[in-house]
Amino acid sequence: MIRVVVVDDEALVRSGFGLILGAADDIEVVATASGGEAVETVLKERPDVVLLDIRMPDVDGLTVLRELRKMPDAPVVAMLTTFDADEYILTALDGGAAGFLLKDTEPDQLAQLVRTLAAGGVVLSPKASRTLLRGHPGTEAAVDEDAARVRLLSDRERAVLVLVAGGLSNTDIGARIHLGAGTVKDHVSAILTKLRVTSRVQAALLAQRAGLLDERPRSGDGG
Repeated sequence: MIRVVVVDDEALVRSGFGLILGAADDIEVVATASGGEAVETVLKERPDVVLLDIRMPDVDGLTVLRELRKMPDAPVVAMLTTFDADEYILTALDGGAAGFLLKDTEPDQLAQLVRTLAAGGVVLSPKASRTLLRGHPGTEAAVDEDAARVRLLSDRERAVLVLVAGGLSNTDIGARIHLGAGTVKDHVSAILTKLRVTSRVQAALLAQRAGLLDERPRSGDGG
C-alpha cells in the first residue's frame, strides 16, 4: 500500500482527495492535516507521499516543505496548487519537491500520479512547466549554459532524460527502452552529474529550458 498524507487548509479539498485516492486498491490516505498540523502528522504517520498545498494561511507550504525535507527518510512531496503559473512552484521544486499537481486534476489521473511519485518519478506537466518557465525565463546566457550541458549527454542519456521529465520511474524507463532498472539508475546519476543538478525535477526543468522536450526522443545507444 502507498501511504499518503494530504495537507491543505480547506477541509473540502482534504476530504475530496481522501475519497478519490481511497478508492484505489493500492493507496491509503492515512491522514489529512492543515499546514500547522502537517509536520507533526507526517512524523506520526510516516507516509510514502505527501500532497502539500503550496499556499496556506497558517503555515505556508514552502515552510512545511523545508521541515519535511530535513527528516530522515523524508517522504516524497508534491505540491498542490490552483494555478499552473504559481510563482512559488519553482521555489518548491528547487527546495526538493518531486513535482506539483493542480487541484483540478482529473480524478481518474490522481491515483496514477501518486503511484508515479511513490515509484520515484516526477510529476511535472510539460505544458505547466512551460508556463512557469515563460514567467521565469532566466537570462540568455543561462539558457545557453543549459543547452551546453545537455549537449554533454549521450544520445541514450538524452532519451532517458526525456522519459525522466515525462514522470517515468527507473523501472518504467527500463521497460520502455529495454534496459535494467540498475542501468537506468546509472544513466540518471550520470545525467545529474553532467547537468550539475541534484534532483530529477531540476534535470527535467533544465531539459525544458534547453528545448530538449520539444524534440523527438532519440533512441541511439551513444553510451
